[in-house]
Amino acid sequence: MKHVDTMTPGPAPTQPAPKARSYARRLGIALASRQEKELFKWFLACLLFGKPIQTEIAERAYAELVAARLTSPRAILRAGWDRLVALLDHAHYVRYDFSTATKLLEVCAELLRRYGSMTQLLAEGRTPRELSRKLQEFKYIGPVTARIFLREICPIWYA
Repeated sequence: MKHVDTMTPGPAPTQPAPKARSYARRLGIALASRQEKELFKWFLACLLFGKPIQTEIAERAYAELVAARLTSPRAILRAGWDRLVALLDHAHYVRYDFSTATKLLEVCAELLRRYGSMTQLLAEGRTPRELSRKLQEFKYIGPVTARIFLREICPIWYA
């Protein structure tokens, strides 16, 4: 299966992404609300989209996690590795199920330990560049995942 990366066209935009291209909106994430739960849901989606996997499979994996009410770092940590793997497998996210379950657990634990919340992480990233750097300090987050996250956060957070 070929990964089609439709979410990472380039550097973080300075203008809002066109409504038709908003993945957050497509996934039912209300980023404009700036609520913690919605910010985390976008972060979670970006962690899934950051792997070289088909967009449709990443979307299904996200939907499985949301349906299981795993929409906060603490909920992810309570679910545990076996439950995460089962949910990812059900969404056919099988090639990366073990590594993604590990990544989700470790990133959520680090988010809580270092920042306490997505809102605090965003507040400490005073510019898009600084936020990108802070994101990439997480063990499993590289430039692709940071770019995906920033693409839709920047027009809302730095407007």
